Amino acid sequence: MKNIHKIAFVLLVIGGLNWGLEAFGYGIGAYVSSDVAMVIYLLVGVSALIEAFGHKENCRNCVPSKA
Repeated sequence: MKNIHKIAFVLLVIGGLNWGLEAFGYGIGAYVSSDVAMVIYLLVGVSALIEAFGHKENCRNCVPSKA
């Protein structure tokens, strides 16, 4: 599960950077075909769902320490 969390986190960072670049007209959709862009957007969306529903299990700040 830890690897899925890492992959989802990286995809969310990529998605966030893409949204930032969209503000300047340089989003990934301008450089790849629409099918590839749709797959990337789908992966970022699934990653957001994984992080939203699994955040509490994976976040060191949300899980109380056992000490």
